[in-house]
Amino acid sequence: MSEERAFPGWRGTTILCVRKNGKVALAGDGQVSIGNTVVKASARKVRPLAGGKVIAGFAGSTADAFALFERLEAKLESHPGQLARACVELAKDWRTDRYMRRLEAMLIVTDAEQTFLLTGAGDVLEPEHGIAAIGSGGNFALSAARALIEYEDDSETIARKAMAVAAEICVFSNANLTVETLG
Repeated sequence: MSEERAFPGWRGTTILCVRKNGKVALAGDGQVSIGNTVVKASARKVRPLAGGKVIAGFAGSTADAFALFERLEAKLESHPGQLARACVELAKDWRTDRYMRRLEAMLIVTDAEQTFLLTGAGDVLEPEHGIAAIGSGGNFALSAARALIEYEDDSETIARKAMAVAAEICVFSNANLTVETLG
């Protein structure tokens, strides 16, 4: 990446998806930081799509994520009820389209049955153990959720507790959560 295209110091975010007992919860923190300054504490990085049948969360540039959400929504309309196909089609476009290749974000996309992690490198990954996380606090939340999955029965409870752990450790994440559930 050339120096003039370097990421402008935007940091942060923790997005976590937990699936257990037929229920999926997607949680995102609300902090937006530029460098070491918190610019906003209540951003919504998790949104329902496809009439509430799909939930998506993003880490990275907000404008880029919204562009991806719009494209994903179009793919979901073209392939109703086929989340995997819509995600693969988005990833193909993201990887090959000249404009989209420059988008700097990652997505977690889930419905009642499947969860996928999407990147600009063309990755469409289905996570193991029903847990996926992205962002600067993602590994903290992922670790906490994997530890909690054996002891909690509810995916939303696991997500909230794991996000609280990440918010305590990652200075680019906070405990102001948006949580959406399906199932």
